[in-house]
Amino acid sequence: MTYVVTENCIKCKFTDCVEVCPVDCFHEGPNMLAIDPDECIDCTLCEPECPAEAIFSEDDLPPEQEKFLELNAELAQAWPVLTEKKEPPADADDWNGVAGKFQHLER
Repeated sequence: MTYVVTENCIKCKFTDCVEVCPVDCFHEGPNMLAIDPDECIDCTLCEPECPAEAIFSEDDLPPEQEKFLELNAELAQAWPVLTEKKEPPADADDWNGVAGKFQHLER
């Protein structure tokens, strides 16, 4: 099983989750993060650290977020590994909780 970064991470890109991850499973894209399912060890540490509540266990993914399971795997192959916490975008709090952000995903 793996953890999955979902839609609410788009344009928020808080990296609190990266700081607690004991392995290098997070990858950074232009405006969101992705978890490499092959690296994730299902430790559960990242989920409660996400200020945007955008990380879910694969088994607990809301139905409307299921596409992000495959998307995380795809994007993790294309994006570089992120191992340290960074400052979020200046407008991250404005985007937190906004519905329908998939159209803003930058690859």
